[in-house]
Amino acid sequence: MFDKIKKAAEDHGDKIAEGVDKATDAIDDKTGGKFSEHLDKVDGMAEEHLGDDNP
Repeated sequence: MFDKIKKAAEDHGDKIAEGVDKATDAIDDKTGGKFSEHLDKVDGMAEEHLGDDNP
């Protein structure tokens, strides 16, 4: 099961990172920017680990 999830993340990491970005933007809007710093960290980590630049 873990191997399937890992492969899906490798194959579709850019789309997952994009979804995380959209979700954190929505949360940021709903909370009035109260947690922007934390959400930016989440976006950065998702992009670092899942984005296009990650082989």
